[in-house]
This record gives sequence, C-alpha cells and structure tokens, in this order.
Amino acid sequence: MIFINYPPHQYKIREPELKKEEIWDDVRRQWVSLSPEEWVRQNFLQYMVQILKYPAPYIAVEKKIQLGELKKRFDILVYDKAARPWLMVECKAVDIQMNKKVLGQVLNYNMAVPVPYLVITNGHYCYGYYRDGISIRELETLPVYE
Repeated sequence: MIFINYPPHQYKIREPELKKEEIWDDVRRQWVSLSPEEWVRQNFLQYMVQILKYPAPYIAVEKKIQLGELKKRFDILVYDKAARPWLMVECKAVDIQMNKKVLGQVLNYNMAVPVPYLVITNGHYCYGYYRDGISIRELETLPVYE
C-alpha cells in the first residue's frame, strides 16, 4: 500500500439552485457534481499536481473509452511528454474496498488504453502497480514524472 499525504487546497464548492453540490475541477476547468467518488478524485488530482508535480495539461479526467462493445470512462489518465498514455488511476468512494475487483476494472481499461502504471485508490488506501506487458508488480511509491 502507498501512503498518500494529501496537500491542503482551497476547494471551490457551490450548491446551484435545485442541484446537488458541485466542485470546481482545476484540471477539467469546469464545475462537476460532488459525489463521494469525485471528492476522492479531486484530492488525488491535487496530490498528483502539487506533490508529484505531474503537469496538469498532461492529465485527462473522466474520458470515454471503448471496451469491446461497451463504452466506459476512466477516472484519471496521465500522458508522458511524448503524449503517450503513461499512468491510469481508478478512484472509488471512501467506503469502497480496494480489492481484486477494483484492480480488475483498471486492468480491463488498460486493455483499451495500455499504460505501464496503474493506480487504484479510495482516498484512504492507494495501491500502485507497474505492468511491463507480461507481469504486474505492486509499487511501494508512485512513479516520478519524467
């Protein structure tokens, strides 16, 4: 398991008339519905940008992918400097257990968008993996952006 020390951040939250609370997403530059999973995603994005120094312009959030005949959305995808998919993150709400099912989900997404690094998190627990095409190994720390 990887320990994440989330940085402080001045989140912008609003409650539009007749709608659920929304939070400003600095990466997508738009207001999004503030679900429990979104709270984890926003905190993890801040960790990636502020602590790990991943460049925000190289981060995609909630984009559609095609898995066979199914259309799915990944949570976070980081591209390398050559604009190749490099790291994928699957975020879950705090009360969702990090288990083989969650890892299986991100591995399925990895078939559509191959990346060497995979991360699953529920905000409290974070697991990182390196995949070299054949094998997969658990990481002790998240990779440094190069």
